[in-house]
Amino acid sequence: MDQNEAPLLEALAEYHRFDRYGFTPPGHRQGRGADPRALDILGADPYRSDVLSTAGVDDRKSSGKYLSKAEELMAEAVGAEKAFFSTCGSSLSVKASILAVTKGNGDLLIGRDAHKSVVAGIILSGLQPRWIRPQWDRELHIAHPPSPEEVEKMWQRYPDAAAAFITSPTPYGTCADIAKIAEICHSRGKPLIIDEAWGAHLPFHDRLPTWAMDAGADICVVSVHKMGMGFEQGSIYHLQGNLVDPIRLSQCADLLSTTSANVMIYAAIDGWRRQMVQEGRKLLENALTLADRVRSDIDAMDGLHVLGSELTRAEASHDFDPLHVLIDVGELGISGYQAADWLRATRRIDVGLNDHRRIEATLSQSDNEETTERLLTALRDLINAARELPTPPKVQVPEPEDLEMETVMLPRDAFFGPVENVPAEEAAGRIAAEQITPYPPGVPAILPGEKINAAVVDYLRSGSAAGMVLPDPADPSVDTIRVVAHQRDQ
Repeated sequence: MDQNEAPLLEALAEYHRFDRYGFTPPGHRQGRGADPRALDILGADPYRSDVLSTAGVDDRKSSGKYLSKAEELMAEAVGAEKAFFSTCGSSLSVKASILAVTKGNGDLLIGRDAHKSVVAGIILSGLQPRWIRPQWDRELHIAHPPSPEEVEKMWQRYPDAAAAFITSPTPYGTCADIAKIAEICHSRGKPLIIDEAWGAHLPFHDRLPTWAMDAGADICVVSVHKMGMGFEQGSIYHLQGNLVDPIRLSQCADLLSTTSANVMIYAAIDGWRRQMVQEGRKLLENALTLADRVRSDIDAMDGLHVLGSELTRAEASHDFDPLHVLIDVGELGISGYQAADWLRATRRIDVGLNDHRRIEATLSQSDNEETTERLLTALRDLINAARELPTPPKVQVPEPEDLEMETVMLPRDAFFGPVENVPAEEAAGRIAAEQITPYPPGVPAILPGEKINAAVVDYLRSGSAAGMVLPDPADPSVDTIRVVAHQRDQ
């Protein structure tokens, strides 16, 4: 195939060149009817390019096959057998993958550090999760991806499980030993799904961690908007091998996806693929060189430490992506929550992941000396301002064993069954009926169907008081927790 083509982008350009007009959705008619105040902020071009995929960019029969051509080009560019575009984010791609490999029945081996979208797939499907123990880091208080040894143990315990599901890279940029895990799964004739939402760029530079498809995964889900150049909600799920039915995978995605896909999201994925084939290695080489310098400059600042080698020491992660600049602010006497809030409020800098002692800045090929100097200057100012910030409330971080709560009920049954709200101090020993997720990074601390313990409740309550964001529980303050109702005598 000609990787210099971008069929979706070219079809959209042709749509404008032919001056097509549709008496169809969207009703704004390429911005003609949009509120001028919205146009003033958003600009005219987003409205102009917001047209239908079928009976718009393509005809009513989709005979131009622009989307399928773009997907074929993507698969060839990265060495997958098939690629499917999604405009509903990797959250949809994850759910579709889970349904396709399990057929909505039985057990699924899952790393307990999975994203909340994975839990949503478990709840919707009614599957029984069999949680694979991550490599808990007692010193750093983070979860590294599960080791091959832990995956092997779980296959021995649950040999009839449908597949294994691993998150790699994690939101911290740390990676699993996918090649060994894939060998373990394939020796049993079982597929391996990798949630590689943070790894869209990995196929395009050999200094980055190994891409999941190259390591032998059967399905790999990537978020183009995270480390690629796509719009928010842009996602791709790649497929190879004969352990997953491609038609079922496509049909499962169709069950969950929108029938009103945004052409701009598709076209941005298409354009990014062409850019990476043509220039990706050079762009990423520049980004990695810049990241090396930024990491070194930050680590030299008094009171700040950039995590590096400790992420890949023995009993930790197999590899990590240096574009994730994970900064420990603990020596400044402040929390990561305070640091993130101060940077936004006073220096107009936003960071991603933040927790009780860290913030994370993710660099991409878009960054340069100017953007990173803004970050470095803001961090120097933070160091000077830290002494004036109040002492942060202490977060009661649990021991690793306390984070491994027992699943005693199917997540779907706990979520959809009779529930009641109880005071947090009475929740220990009860079965959770909701998920409670510090966000970012989006890994649930409590899942429906798990027996709650006091240590995790203390962690969430103290975290909420210290600035932790909990977007999904009924009570974000965690003064009360939604639990499975006690059975009443009839």
